[in-house]
Amino acid sequence: MAWVRVEPSGAKFEVGTDETIMAAARRHGYRWPTICNGKAECTTCYVKVVAGQTNLGPIGPVEERGMDILLRSFPESAGSIRLACQA
Repeated sequence: MAWVRVEPSGAKFEVGTDETIMAAARRHGYRWPTICNGKAECTTCYVKVVAGQTNLGPIGPVEERGMDILLRSFPESAGSIRLACQA
């Protein structure tokens, strides 16, 4: 288990092993922005990870496709952003 803190709201919730950030947020009653409903297609759910990156699993093929799209717009963010629907 790990904890996620969302800034600037300060919302904090627990994320289970093999659970995505988005799924954990929903489980705790938070809404997470998405258009594709967690398929890593819209990239609306992207997050900037400022600490604890070692707690995240590796980027899988589905997230990688979504990240490719996102990084075209924000190439300087490589290594610090992830998709909450997949991470």
